[in-house]
Amino acid sequence: MAITIRALVQIDNLQPKFAAFNGATVQGSVPMSGDTILIGEFAPGNGVFTLIDRALKASSVETTTQMVEREFGFFILRSPSNAEVSAARDAILAELGQTMSDRIKPHVASTQIITSVEPFQAQLLNKWRKGALLVPGQTLGILECAPAAYIAHATNEAEKSANIDIVEVRAVGRYGRMFISGGEDDVKTAIQAASAAIEAVDGTEQK
Repeated sequence: MAITIRALVQIDNLQPKFAAFNGATVQGSVPMSGDTILIGEFAPGNGVFTLIDRALKASSVETTTQMVEREFGFFILRSPSNAEVSAARDAILAELGQTMSDRIKPHVASTQIITSVEPFQAQLLNKWRKGALLVPGQTLGILECAPAAYIAHATNEAEKSANIDIVEVRAVGRYGRMFISGGEDDVKTAIQAASAAIEAVDGTEQK
């Protein structure tokens, strides 16, 4: 059965807060600030195991996450060397007989900006967040995209653009979701940067 590249994105210069978030949530090798990471999402999900095997044999990258959820397979590979991550990416594409243009082009499904977050909503979000605490009175920014794995690229670009905190990032499933907080102007700037990053990724339009 042919494997579909739902998402494949190489992120260089991993930002400090997003690196720390990943370090707190990943299964394997912890990515550090400044690292390059490769994130992939594939269907059917079990194809992810062979693809990671090819990547590890072709480069010195380390496995940060590999998983198969209900529909898709997902991985994160890391290295301090951008060249090694590029070698891993090229090995995966060679195994598939595809190019980066064969990946699905992502789109922003929705954005929300909530100013002066109420205490009760903040506490509800804090129950399941894995990143920074959402403080009542802050501005909350939410971005949803598909395919889900591209939300990692959006989050890294959001942090580059403004002084925000990362509350939660969910990069698996049908949709990816990013929750960030901070001052109103910073959150608006970050949401704009994240949206632009998603829309700038090339690929094949999903039918």
